[in-house]
This record gives sequence, structure tokens and C-alpha cells, in this order.
Amino acid sequence: MRVKLSGVHTTTKVLADGSRRKYYYLGKGGPRLEGEPGSPAFVASIHTAREALKRVPPNTLATILDAYRSSVEFKDKKPSTVRDYTRHLKAIEAKFGALPIAALGARQIRQVFKSWRSEIEAESGARTADYVFQVFAAVLAWANDESLIEHHPLKRIGRRYKAARRDKLWSREIEAYFMSSAPSHLRLPLLLALWTGQRQGDILKMTWSDYDGQSIRVHQDKGGEKVLIRVGAPLKAALDAENLAAAAKAKKRDRQQSPFIVTNLRGAAWTSDGFRTSWGKAVSDLEIEGLTFHDTRGSAVTRLAEAGCEVIEIASVTGHSLKSVEAILDAHYLSRSQRIADNAIAKRENAESSKPDSKPSPNADSLQIEEAR
Repeated sequence: MRVKLSGVHTTTKVLADGSRRKYYYLGKGGPRLEGEPGSPAFVASIHTAREALKRVPPNTLATILDAYRSSVEFKDKKPSTVRDYTRHLKAIEAKFGALPIAALGARQIRQVFKSWRSEIEAESGARTADYVFQVFAAVLAWANDESLIEHHPLKRIGRRYKAARRDKLWSREIEAYFMSSAPSHLRLPLLLALWTGQRQGDILKMTWSDYDGQSIRVHQDKGGEKVLIRVGAPLKAALDAENLAAAAKAKKRDRQQSPFIVTNLRGAAWTSDGFRTSWGKAVSDLEIEGLTFHDTRGSAVTRLAEAGCEVIEIASVTGHSLKSVEAILDAHYLSRSQRIADNAIAKRENAESSKPDSKPSPNADSLQIEEAR
């Protein structure tokens, strides 16, 4: 017997395996209900949802945001992403929480949203504005996919921030300055970044068991790539020295040595926020402007290219896709590297000078004069 569910909105989705599943919401755009109709979990879920709706205006964007916070899609994100999203969701709700769901289909609503993005950009920069709208668009895409809204006004919203990475390279001079002047516990992270090309999060979670004295094993958080990187001589010397120093320090304090390679002043594992704060203070104190820790990743790619590495070799070290390496070199870094340009000409000179029985062209003398210039 079919039971009419008063006030319950039902949607049906086709899953990846081809099967169909029904989802239930308290009203269109309302909180998602758990369990099957008639089950104790479903009844309890309706009660909880109704209590929540007393605090959230019904049929408004706030109900969509509330439903998204309860969704599996949101809860499955990494804890750091959940924290960032939560902050931006609060900003969106404060600005547009009372907006009726029906207004999302209005012709001018996209321009209203874009005007707010311009306000954020003027106050906090294009990068922050892009992140807020990345979250906003993700929520609306999810709601549209769940049939909670009929219109997704932020499709293909685009980005405002254009990263000018060409000048964002950790040169050998700046590296040497940092290594001689920065706090000692921040020097090894820089070396690890420049010699492995890994992200901050992957470097902070590296353990001594990942290092066998010759290579370091990395399982990247983003993308799940697994790479085995042979450590260069400067990095190997720094790692071995740090291992000995950390073991001696732990023995002196009658403690067990931290399993993590990179540690803070107390010898404990870094938190992401703690490292970011300490790093930011260090580069500020040293008056290093315009460079972030993230720039070490592209710098590592460029240095490998400068050394004559092929794209596939670089990708094998950093864990990038081949296309990503090419994009980094083509769009951001390669065009600014004089050393790569010099290497290219040297390779051509070597190749052409080694050709057997090469006959000089009629204008060989004039060409040599031009090259000398």
C-alpha cells in the first residue's frame, strides 16, 4: 500500500552501478531525512528536521545550505576542507540566507551574486573571492543534482584570480639566504620541498620510516599518487644530520623520538595552521616578499627542467600528471628561466658542432659574427 508522505519531498537518483535510490527531504529544499518511511529512524529524522526548520527560514537559501552541511558530500571532505567550507558557508548564509529558493531562477540573480563577489574581491582580494564562490557554486550544483533547486545560477562562473607565477620562484640566492638566516627548524622543510617538489601537507606527514637512507616514499593526500624519490646529496646530508640530532635530543630528554621528520621547536608534529603561521612569520622577518611555501613546488619543477630532465622524469619525482608539468613549465615558470634558455642553445651548439664533414654555409662567417654578438 502506498503511503502519502505529507510535507516530504522525494527524489530518485541513478547510482554509479545503475541502481536507483530514493532520497527524502522535509519539503523541497529542506533537510534530508534518514531511514525508510515508517521506520523509527525516519520518524526521528522528521522530528529533528522540523526542529531545525524552526531555526532556519523555510524555502530559502538557508535551508539549502543547512541540507548541504548534513550531506554525505560535505561530510566526506577532508577536515581542513570542511573548516574552510564552513567559514565560507557562514558568509554566504549571512548575505543570502533569507533569499527565497524561487529567486534562484530570477534573470538578474547571477548579476547580484557577481556584484557580491566584486565586493569580496575589493575587500579581501580575488583569490578569496574565488574560493567563496567555488564553495557557493559547489553547494548550488549539489542542490541542483539532488533536485532541490531547478536553476543553478553560478554555472561556469569562472575565476577572477590569475596567478602571476612567473616571478614566484625560490632562486638559489633566496634559498641560501633562508637557509643561513631562518629558524633552524624551518630549514629542513624548505630543502624537502625544493628537492622533492611535494606539497606542504605531504611534507609535514613524512615519517622516518618513509626514508630508507637513499630514497623517501610519499603517498600524496591530493590525488593519492605514490612516488619514491631518491634524495639528492644536500637533502640526504640534512636528513641524516636531523635524524641523529633528533635521536640525541630525545635521549637527553628521556623521550621517544618523534616519528615525523619535520617537527616544531618542541620536537612535536606540526599542525597545518601552526606551520603556516611560523613560516609566514619567518619569511616576513627576513623580508622575503611575494614567495609562499607553495611556490617551492613549481620551483622544484623548474630546477629539474633546468637540469635537463624530461617532463616524464619530473612527473615521476613530483607526482604531477604529465599535462600538469607541461602547464607549469609553459604557462608559469619556464619562460622566465634564463638557465633553461642557455641550456637549449648549448645543446644546439654541441649537436651542430659534432656533425661529421659539415660544410660551412656561404654565410658561415657572418653567422658566427652574429652569434658572437
